[in-house]
Amino acid sequence: MNYKTLDPSKTYLITGAAGFIGYYLSRKLLEQGCQVIGIDNVNDYYDVNLKHTRLGNLEPYEKFSFIKGDISDKDLVMKTFEEYKPNIVVNLAAQAGVRYSIENPDVYIQSNIIGFYNILEACRYHPVDHLVYASSSSVYGANKKVPFEETDFVDNPVSLYASTKKSNELMAHTYSHLYKIPATGLRFFTVYGPMGRPDMAYFGFANKYFAGEPIKIFNNGDFENDLYRDFTYIDDIVEGIDRLLSNPPEGDVQHKVFNIGNNSPEKLMVFIETLEKALSKALGKEVQFEKVFEPIKPGDVPATYASTDQLQKAVGFKPETSIEEGLQKFADWYVDYYNLKD
Repeated sequence: MNYKTLDPSKTYLITGAAGFIGYYLSRKLLEQGCQVIGIDNVNDYYDVNLKHTRLGNLEPYEKFSFIKGDISDKDLVMKTFEEYKPNIVVNLAAQAGVRYSIENPDVYIQSNIIGFYNILEACRYHPVDHLVYASSSSVYGANKKVPFEETDFVDNPVSLYASTKKSNELMAHTYSHLYKIPATGLRFFTVYGPMGRPDMAYFGFANKYFAGEPIKIFNNGDFENDLYRDFTYIDDIVEGIDRLLSNPPEGDVQHKVFNIGNNSPEKLMVFIETLEKALSKALGKEVQFEKVFEPIKPGDVPATYASTDQLQKAVGFKPETSIEEGLQKFADWYVDYYNLKD
């Protein structure tokens, strides 16, 4: 397997460093002795305390510098590139969430389109070894063919969030072609784990349970045709990114897209039962969610399922953390973080 390992002498710029994936990636790079510059606007889309906790964990590292700012501010982005001269840029700053994009479309255009355009412009005028950016499994829309492969047709997004991520791939391809920027897009599949995003279902289910409220399940109570999700544990996501960083696309087209998913979709109800078991173990008493079944929401897709063959071929890696192991780590962290042990 011929792929280059991480180079600690390089400077890494990570946007969205206070975010879920941004935090774990920053920490992994810092642990390997890399210089990391983090940018984040620390917005209040979800609990800001969690973002501050993540940043607090990164601050002790001598080689970590943090800039509080928004990538939709072009001057800030340009100044950051001029001052720090990053070799490798990982753009993880984005307005996340499919359902939120229906209520608040403006922030998606600001962050995901204008923000990403500013990053591309900065890479154009301050050349980098590699630009890695977050795309999403949502670009596959309601594709019926599974598993989803990178070569599949992705011109039918069913949410504005998905449209912005597909736009990112097109923009990166164009900039790569015009200005020879080596760029890699990563289609993440339902990322979960400790210190994750509270707007994600598994985190929300735990919150509801401890607030004494029922959880809402958007599958019409149809267990035969339940929603399937390719749940991917955070460590697997970060390992995949880590391996790709020093391996930019080569050849005529210096733009590539990879799926990073678990390659084994789970029924949503199985995932929920596994979370109940994990929380029961973490608390030392039985946990059962009260469940309310509702129709599937606009913009949601029935199944996500990643083919990971391309990633394996490129860097010899395939995510393999089971939901039992991953959810137990989340449950243990959650009970500890919110001090829920009797």
